[in-house]
Amino acid sequence: MARYAGPVCRLCRREGMKLFLKGERCYAEKCAVERRNVPPGHHGKGRKAKLQGYGLQLREKQRVKRMYGVLERQFRRYFHEADRRRGITGETLLQLLESRLDNVVYRLGFAASRPQARQLVRHGHFLVNGRRADIPSYSLRAGDRVSVKAKSANNPAIAYAREEVKGRGIPEWLELGADGQEGRFAAVPSREQLNLPVQEQLIVELYSK
Repeated sequence: MARYAGPVCRLCRREGMKLFLKGERCYAEKCAVERRNVPPGHHGKGRKAKLQGYGLQLREKQRVKRMYGVLERQFRRYFHEADRRRGITGETLLQLLESRLDNVVYRLGFAASRPQARQLVRHGHFLVNGRRADIPSYSLRAGDRVSVKAKSANNPAIAYAREEVKGRGIPEWLELGADGQEGRFAAVPSREQLNLPVQEQLIVELYSK
């Protein structure tokens, strides 16, 4: 399956904001956006033209795609599904992305970043409602429970992420058990609960052309 395998810090620099793809490094002084907040490449410092119209819409779409680790074909399917459902299309799109299993694993603090969450899910370290789930794009519903497999309880990556999340916090639409080994997707988040620096309406305008 196709995926981006290059340096992820370049993606943050290209979007001009932190996409939190490197785990703890994104919160430290070593963060590429903190050290060199210019687009990557030889001509990065010269790219100062203000984006308008299509360019602005494209950048917003790329930003959200890279944030959640979704490629173009899958992202377009998410948009069409959001457009088909009732409600505000842009908000529904973000809700679909937030309902992905790899995103919930990251949000619950079982992984330090979404790319790491995707890898851990693919390796079969988690259960959904007591059953093994190894598809990162698996869509959770309100009330679903995500737990760490008993054999993976001492996995160093998961243990490290659980310590890190203590300072990061857990979104209000998720619930983490007292033992730190199980979480619950309590409800689909509203737009007000999603503290994301994105303008989803620009994505809707882009795909509606």
